[in-house]
Amino acid sequence: MASAMPLPKYHQLYLVLREQLAEGRHDAGLPGELALADQFGVARVTVRKALERLEAEGLIERTPGRGTVPVRHATALAPTPEQAQLTGLLENIVSMGLRTAVKVLACDVVPAPEAVARPLALPTGSPVQKAVRVRSTREGPLSHITTWVPEPLARGFGKRELAKQPILLLLEAQGVRIGRAEQAISARLADAEVAQQLQVDVGSALLAVQRLIFDADDRPVQWLQGLYRPDRYQYRMQLSRVGEIDAKLWVSTALTAQFH
Repeated sequence: MASAMPLPKYHQLYLVLREQLAEGRHDAGLPGELALADQFGVARVTVRKALERLEAEGLIERTPGRGTVPVRHATALAPTPEQAQLTGLLENIVSMGLRTAVKVLACDVVPAPEAVARPLALPTGSPVQKAVRVRSTREGPLSHITTWVPEPLARGFGKRELAKQPILLLLEAQGVRIGRAEQAISARLADAEVAQQLQVDVGSALLAVQRLIFDADDRPVQWLQGLYRPDRYQYRMQLSRVGEIDAKLWVSTALTAQFH
């Protein structure tokens, strides 16, 4: 596997400007190339490459004598964003599965390595179904997902079924009663293989998700590692204060998923 490389400066600038466009900070027009170069401490050619990418995506329009202006207010970051008001993590997962297209790159029964066997509470080397998928919306690739399911639970579905339905629905069709999930979100740089599948530069920052699904009897039934393009997926939580005045805590009350 190729090692991650530093994110190119033009791509960093592109991401910053894209976010600023999404916030409506340049509705009156972007600064000129020289002003942007001074502002961000980069060469003018770096600014030009970032603007070229924004222009290629239809987010800005550059006209001699007129300057650079947004094509649309960057809710333009999501031309027609799909937003699901959800009651919880599992509804979020199924909703995304139903509203995105999936390409199954691989689906095989393999011996579980220790790092997979441990969260699934299996002996190392136990047979598990390993599936690798790329999810996309009409805007392009969204996520690169690898899942492991204990082989006895996955006997009723394979590559063909995974291309048609979310894996949680397939598990439920096998009689698994989905109960709860534990999830951790961090960050990772795209290696060469993932970068190609998600159509990003090697070294691009990705949202990294690890998710363990339990059934209604609190037995682990699926271990997932996912990499998401942060420019196409957001995971939001609404927080409320609870507790006594000297020990108030923030707790999540609702979840929202946005992807485009």
